Amino acid sequence: MKHFGNPTKALVAALGLAAMTAPALAQQGLDEPFQKPFKEALAGKTVAYVPVAMNFDLTEGWYAGLKKELEPFGVKFVIRDANWNTNAGAQAVTSLISEKPAVMVVHNPDVQTYAKLLQRAENEGIYVIQINMGSAYRSSAFVGANWVEIGERQTEGVVKACEGKSNKIAIIQGALSAAASAYTLKGVENVLAKHPEIKVVSSQAADWDAAKAKAITQTVLKQNPDLCGIVGFWDGMDIGTAAAVKEAGLTGKVFVATSGGGERKGACELVKSGAFDLNMSYDVPTQAAQMAGTIKWLLSSGVKPGSVKGSEYTTLIPITKENADSQMACWNLSDLKK
Repeated sequence: MKHFGNPTKALVAALGLAAMTAPALAQQGLDEPFQKPFKEALAGKTVAYVPVAMNFDLTEGWYAGLKKELEPFGVKFVIRDANWNTNAGAQAVTSLISEKPAVMVVHNPDVQTYAKLLQRAENEGIYVIQINMGSAYRSSAFVGANWVEIGERQTEGVVKACEGKSNKIAIIQGALSAAASAYTLKGVENVLAKHPEIKVVSSQAADWDAAKAKAITQTVLKQNPDLCGIVGFWDGMDIGTAAAVKEAGLTGKVFVATSGGGERKGACELVKSGAFDLNMSYDVPTQAAQMAGTIKWLLSSGVKPGSVKGSEYTTLIPITKENADSQMACWNLSDLKK
């Protein structure tokens, strides 16, 4: 009989040989070839930020989120605060074009004012990302809410709440020329077209102003004390809407639907208090992360500004009393700034 030796000893010997050679192989790492050009593409680049105004949760949150994601890679930031002045914003964009930042992040007050300027910026080699309120010009990227969907979902909530009641509702619009307002109104109209029983007793623009929203709501409630629902277009403005409802003693009787960035004080806390019954959140920290990711890709890709055009629509979070206590529903501006 042919002798094959002891298989156990053979296995042990093979493993021993492998153990002796493994450390030598493990000490030879493979350099990742793409991280160095990525870092070089971002280091020292300037991102210019042009919000309609600072000092409220949306614009402060976007800025904090961008800094958190991009500053570790050596990206520098400049802010040009339009402070609710459309002409000042247009002048800021114009001056930035001559300053040549690598990227401009722009929050448009309306669909027309900045459109040609943003096209000029990309023609001159500056990437343009538009946030939440877009212009008529489609730039390298749009990151923001689907306002038509927001209008539809808010109105569906109001229609449901009005079942068995007066079916009278009011609409508190933002600024008529703003994309967010015009597109939200289209969503409202889409739902109302399916519900002829609903009567709109008032549809007015409060221009994103809480005081104007309060005054409009006060008048509407005096004329229609049996109002069953209100569709508001922004929670920062609809603080005034909710205040008028509360003063009339109708909190819980008039269903107030609004939308916003989901910051805890302006969203979850007000839903918990009963001021708002539904707040459609477009989740500012996620939007900031999406913008930052897009900026990283654009800068590292080497694509010519204006040669690619894409959109990133935000996944919406409906905030109601059922989830207002959840840590996932809202965010804290103080935490984002850390």
